[in-house]
Amino acid sequence: VVVPASPGPSAGYRSIAIPRDARGHFQVDARVDGRRLGFMVDTGASTIALTAGDARRLGIHPAPSEFRVNVRTANGTVRAAPATLNMVEVGGLVVRDVRALVVPDNALSENLLGMSFLTKLRRFEYANGKLVLEQ
Repeated sequence: VVVPASPGPSAGYRSIAIPRDARGHFQVDARVDGRRLGFMVDTGASTIALTAGDARRLGIHPAPSEFRVNVRTANGTVRAAPATLNMVEVGGLVVRDVRALVVPDNALSENLLGMSFLTKLRRFEYANGKLVLEQ
């Protein structure tokens, strides 16, 4: 559950607070190019990582030859295909032109919301047991 966007501590900014789930992770529902997808927020991931199945739902169909980026995951090293997402929206915070990688479906159990999204925000921080995102 994401606490809805609200005025941030600085006038004119919007922020959301994401509580930990039962596993201790930060889960969010996002809209990516108009479609709803679930993500785990991962500050250790340099980019957004999409499973191939969810990428297909977004209309992203990399050719086999495009899977040329080596990526380390919890399940080992895999090859991923670069992509750019036009718009990613989380709890009212909108980021455009976000780098992503498409990974084989067996490489990840869920999509990762990584630093290619987070660094386009004004700030993100862990405070009082929640992950706070501000734009």
